[in-house]
Amino acid sequence: VLLLSVYLIAIQGGYLDRMEEKKLIQACIREDKIAQRFMYDLYAPKMYFVCLRYARHTQEAQDMLQDGFIKVFDHLSSFKYNGSFEGWIRRIIVNTSLNHCRKSSFKQEHVGLEDYHEKTVKADAISRMSEEELLKMIQSLPDGYRIVFNLYVIEGYSHKEIGKMLDISESTSRSQLAKSRKWMQAALKKLKMRKHV
Repeated sequence: VLLLSVYLIAIQGGYLDRMEEKKLIQACIREDKIAQRFMYDLYAPKMYFVCLRYARHTQEAQDMLQDGFIKVFDHLSSFKYNGSFEGWIRRIIVNTSLNHCRKSSFKQEHVGLEDYHEKTVKADAISRMSEEELLKMIQSLPDGYRIVFNLYVIEGYSHKEIGKMLDISESTSRSQLAKSRKWMQAALKKLKMRKHV
């Protein structure tokens, strides 16, 4: 009965109440394969989008998602039912994505935008972009820029927290963010020029 109600909620795009969520978690801890599938189907689409923002391409995002959900299922028993379960999953997915990104040496990345003079981009330029265009722009950022941009702008971490997470200084985090903004402004300018040609 639980799994049927969870399934109905999942296919209708709804959310589980705390009691249903707890029952689903307990079933997954018991390694109930059907419950695990429901949990994956319920949360994977949102978490895949998180992975896409950190990844350079879809295959890398799929690897991040798979590795992240393995960790979710391995550590389900450590969830304390304090706060949002989806937020708990998201933190695991973000940390897994960061671990994938650490494999590349983004700390040594130099892209040559130091001489680019910052020009403001009208806010409506971004609001007119499709979700797909914005995602492609984020994915086109060099690794270090993309990671700091995601953590600061989208996930809401401070530069101090980012520094600890990535083992970089706060000033490096600030610099990576500034460079990511310059990179995106240049990309927006190119996109605007292509649309007018």
